[in-house]
Formats: sequence, structure tokens, C-alpha cells
Amino acid sequence: MRLPDEPDIPPQINIVPMIDVIFAILTFFIISTLYLTRSEGLPVNLPKATTAETQQSKEINVTIQADGAIALNRESIDLDDIEEAVRSQIAPNSESLVVINADEAVNHGRVVSVMDRLRRVQGVKLAIAAQKQ
Repeated sequence: MRLPDEPDIPPQINIVPMIDVIFAILTFFIISTLYLTRSEGLPVNLPKATTAETQQSKEINVTIQADGAIALNRESIDLDDIEEAVRSQIAPNSESLVVINADEAVNHGRVVSVMDRLRRVQGVKLAIAAQKQ
């Protein structure tokens, strides 16, 4: 039995805690996706270019470090052996993208000599990695 002086208060649902939980979950997913990126090459300081584009199919990575050392898919390799090593990774009668990650401090002649060796391989398309400004 109700007393006549008691006001009629409708039941309420407080959604503030639910919004806090939703934002916490959303923040977790946003931060966790930042750690899902894959680094294909060795860490180098890439030059910046305003027209840089992301390539979707990165199959073979050639890294030229600041001291001129060359790596093919993170494994050190000599300039004379790079042509044959790339040729062995490409399927016959197909095209593969070779991304050159050259440190901005590398001598231009070193990059050109690597590109020259790679252009001798049939079915290779060259791309040079750069950071978007």
C-alpha cells in the first residue's frame, strides 16, 4: 500500500556507466590496431615525398642502410648476389613488386647500382619507399 504523500517517480536507467564501458572498449580496439602493422624491411630513415603512395602487394623488400649495406627481406646480401636471389624468389611468367627501402643518407650511386641489378631480372617492377609528408 502506498502513502498519498509519496511522489510517483518513474523507473530510470542510467546510461553513463554503459557509455564509459563502450568508450573503453573502443579505445582498446583503436590502440590495439596500431600494433598490428607489419614492418617488412629493416629500420631506415626514409626520405619524404608528397606524392608517396601505399603499395598493396609488397612481396620482395630490398633495404639499403645508411652505411651502404644491402639486405634482401631482412637478410644481408652482397650486391653481386642480389640479382640471382631476387630471380629465385619470382615465379616464372609473373610480375613481382620489389620495394627498395633506401636510407636518405645513402649515396645515390649505391641506389642506382642496386636498381640496375634488379632491372635485369624479368618480371620485376621497382618501387622506392618514401614517407608521406
